[in-house]
Amino acid sequence: MTATRTILVSGDAAAPVVAAATALHAARQGRRTLLLAADDPHRALDAVLGTRLEPGPAVYEPGLTVARIDEQAAFRRALGEIGGRLAPALDLLGAEPLDPEELTALPGTARLALLRALPAAEADVLVVLAPAPAELIGTLALPEQLERYLARLVPGQRQAARALRPLLAGLAGVPMPADWLYEGRAKAAAALAEARAAITAPGTSVRLVTAADGHPFDELGRIRAGLALHGHRPDAVVVHGALPDAATGSPDPWLAGLARRRQEELAALAAAGDVPVLVTGLAEVTLEAVADRLYGTGPGPAPLAAGPWPVEDRLAEEGLLVWHLALPGADRADLDLVRRGDELVVGLGAHRRVLTLPSALRRCTVAGAALHDGVLAVRFAPDPALWPRG
Repeated sequence: MTATRTILVSGDAAAPVVAAATALHAARQGRRTLLLAADDPHRALDAVLGTRLEPGPAVYEPGLTVARIDEQAAFRRALGEIGGRLAPALDLLGAEPLDPEELTALPGTARLALLRALPAAEADVLVVLAPAPAELIGTLALPEQLERYLARLVPGQRQAARALRPLLAGLAGVPMPADWLYEGRAKAAAALAEARAAITAPGTSVRLVTAADGHPFDELGRIRAGLALHGHRPDAVVVHGALPDAATGSPDPWLAGLARRRQEELAALAAAGDVPVLVTGLAEVTLEAVADRLYGTGPGPAPLAAGPWPVEDRLAEEGLLVWHLALPGADRADLDLVRRGDELVVGLGAHRRVLTLPSALRRCTVAGAALHDGVLAVRFAPDPALWPRG
C-alpha cells in the first residue's frame, strides 16, 4: 500500500533533523507516519532520535514508526530470487555459487532498495531521509531509464536465446533461458511501474534542506533544474541555522552586519523561487521546537505539481513550432541537446533524460534553442519531406 503522502527529505547534514521533525509533526496531527532512513550510513538519524533503527519497523511514539533500509539484505534477497534460475547454467560452467555471507551490496543497490520500499510503505505519511540531491535525482530518474532499457534490450536477448535453444538442449539439456528471462522481464517491469507510480503520485514531493551560512543559492538552482528535468518540483526549501532576528540589533557590529546579510539572502531566495522557504534557527534544539518553527499547527507544505511542457504553434507567424520545457534554475552552460530520431536527449550537467517528441515535432527538424527565465524553448521547423502539404 503506497502512502498517500510521501516526503523525500534531501540535503546537507541537517536533513536527519528536518526529516525527524517532519515525521514527528505528521504523527502528532493524527496521521499514521513511517520515518524511513534510506541513506544514512553513519546512523545520523539514530543519533537524532536517540534510538537504533532496524530494518523492521519499530514504534517510536504513538502514531510514529521508524525503520531503515538494509541494502545488504535487499541485495541478498534480489540475488536469491534469481539464484535458482541461474543454477543450471552455473553447473554447466562448473562455477561455484557464492555464499550469502560473501555477498556485498554493489553500487546502485541502495537506489533499487529505496524504489522497492516506496510502494510498500504501510502508512498515511511516509517521510524518507533520502540520499543527497544528486543521488536522489538519479534515483527518481531510474524507473524511466530502466523501463527504456528493458524495452530495448530484452526482446533482442529473447530472440538470441531462441536461436540457441537446439544447441544448448543438445549439449546438456540445459533449460532454455528465454522463457524465464521474459518472465523476469515482466516482473521487473511490474516492479518498475509500481516504483514509478509511487514517485509520480500527486502526494509525493521532495523537500530540500540547506544551511543558512553555506551560500547555497547557485547550488539550489542546479538541484531544482535537475529535479525539473525529470518532472519533479520541490515542495519547500528548508534553511536551517538562521540567526535570530534580534541579531540585527546586536551591539557587535560584525554580528549585526552578518545577520543583515543573512536576512537579505533569505529574502532574495524567497523572491527568486516559486516554492516556500522555511527557516529554522539556532535556538530550536529539540525536534518539537524545529517542527513548531517549520510547520506550526498546519499540515506543512503541500506537493507542487510540475507545470506542463506545451508546444506553441508559431507556424503562421514564423513557420515554427516551439516546445517549452520548464527547467527553473538551469544554467545555459550546463545544457546539452541532441536530436535522435523521434527523441530529444536533454543533458543538464550530470543529469540526462531522453524525451519522446510530441507527434507534430517528429515531422520537424530542430531549428534552434534558447534558455530564458528558467524555460528552455526548442524551436522546430517543419520538414517539407514529412510535413503534410496544405
